[in-house]
Amino acid sequence: MTLKKKPAPTIIRTEGVTRTFLAGEELEKKLYVLRGINLTVTKGEIIAIVGASGAGKSTLLHILGTLDRPTMGKIYYGETDVFALPDDELARFRNKQIGFVFQFHHLLPEFTALENVAMPALIMGKKLAQVKPRAGELLREIGLEGKEGQKPTKLSGGEQQRVAVARALMNAPQVVLADEPTGNLDTSNAQLLHGLLWDLSRKLETTFIVVTHNESLAKKADRVVRIQDGVIHTS
Repeated sequence: MTLKKKPAPTIIRTEGVTRTFLAGEELEKKLYVLRGINLTVTKGEIIAIVGASGAGKSTLLHILGTLDRPTMGKIYYGETDVFALPDDELARFRNKQIGFVFQFHHLLPEFTALENVAMPALIMGKKLAQVKPRAGELLREIGLEGKEGQKPTKLSGGEQQRVAVARALMNAPQVVLADEPTGNLDTSNAQLLHGLLWDLSRKLETTFIVVTHNESLAKKADRVVRIQDGVIHTS
């Protein structure tokens, strides 16, 4: 008898997420960026979000990351309606459960690679000595062993972005959201970083949601979510 594989648990669910902005000289016109987005994300899944510039990809990612609020609709992490949380609880939730990688690495130049990786844990109030082993382990995972004490200016662009990936994983989040993480890298480094994200997702069973313009790299994801006119099309 063949045992059926147990389905992966749902970690994110959106219900009717809509985002509008006021436009025009008199700010009387509503501009719809997202129109009733319904999306379910499971544990360990790699999702690529693609679409034309201005289609709403980054807006959706920011809402999923609780950095922006929807005009209408709800976001659930498990059974938690995250936007029903008080602001201070939401900030703690975001720091613990969500990792971020942006197009620009946003590393702090006065801190070492290891200290930059450890920053999310330090924000939680932990001591560097307490979290140093995990930060070092993550640097080894991304191939930067021996560069723990380097400042960002001593690292290449590809290495800096890998440090940003390690930082996103520091608090063992449920999901990592990456917004054009290879946008400033050459083709070789872009392929290396995408491969690293895919490998880390499988090894750590971490969900990655990646906004990218690179269609060939997007096709390597478990699922491609295409946004057009504020609506999603899944393939």
